[in-house]
Amino acid sequence: MKNILEVDSLILEFDNKRILQDVYLKIETGCVTGLLGTNGSGKSCLMDIIYGKLIPRSKSVRINNKYNPKKYFSREELIYLPQFSFTPTFLTIKRIFIDYSIDFNRFITSFPEFKKYYKTKIKYLSTGEQRIIEIYIILLSKSKFCMLDEPFSQVMPKYVETIKEIIITEKQNKGILITDHMFEHIMDVGNEIYVIVNGKVVLANDLDKIAELGYIRIADANRAY
Repeated sequence: MKNILEVDSLILEFDNKRILQDVYLKIETGCVTGLLGTNGSGKSCLMDIIYGKLIPRSKSVRINNKYNPKKYFSREELIYLPQFSFTPTFLTIKRIFIDYSIDFNRFITSFPEFKKYYKTKIKYLSTGEQRIIEIYIILLSKSKFCMLDEPFSQVMPKYVETIKEIIITEKQNKGILITDHMFEHIMDVGNEIYVIVNGKVVLANDLDKIAELGYIRIADANRAY
């Protein structure tokens, strides 16, 4: 079944400064939606608003054309990877995978180096290792949609391609919204790419358009691929 999450009629202001306005964004099953923007442009704020963590001046967030009257969506509807670690540090890897009903054996086929950590508390893993586990449980969770905020920033390069492969596979099961400053990775996995410019979200599905919007230099666009 194809599911669609839409957000529009959104206005966000801080101290009378408008951060986001006239935003329309769609996330759907089978599609990875990439979100680019400079620091402070409102990428994380937009994700926080969709998730329900941040209350704007106005918004409309709907799943399958049905507005959610509650502050948050359920975990079965929407799950979110923020920039910071969200997993309680006292939990073991075993307990985390049990709590999210995710197969650890499947995980170690992609990340065999983690087999030794099965009964280890997550606080004893490096920051990058913790990030990989959190990315994986978000992507594999039984949810209609997931959002990933800067998933690649703390991950060793050797794991990045594996994560991108998992994202491409899992988009068949859920709609995915992803943002990261490493725009090449977003271009690799994204089906639709948006850039936040002056508080508005602009569709930009190719590097020339992204450069035109000022997010990257034209020279970077020419040599990216």
